[in-house]
Amino acid sequence: MESGLIAIGAGLAVGIAAIGTAFAQARIGAAGLGALAEKPELLGSIILLVAIPETMVILGFAAAAMILLLSGGGG
Repeated sequence: MESGLIAIGAGLAVGIAAIGTAFAQARIGAAGLGALAEKPELLGSIILLVAIPETMVILGFAAAAMILLLSGGGG
């Protein structure tokens, strides 16, 4: 039972971070497309702004790895 709860916790760490990233990237992407329609020279800035929320997923993955590794491997 304990290893199952550990796996669920690790999955939630990545899953919730991914959902948060999806919401952020959707809004940034929509705003970025509107900005690109007005000023095409903003392309580099928009790409950077869309990529920044990915750090949330990376941190969620790091948290999941720590949960699994520090709990004895989850199995």
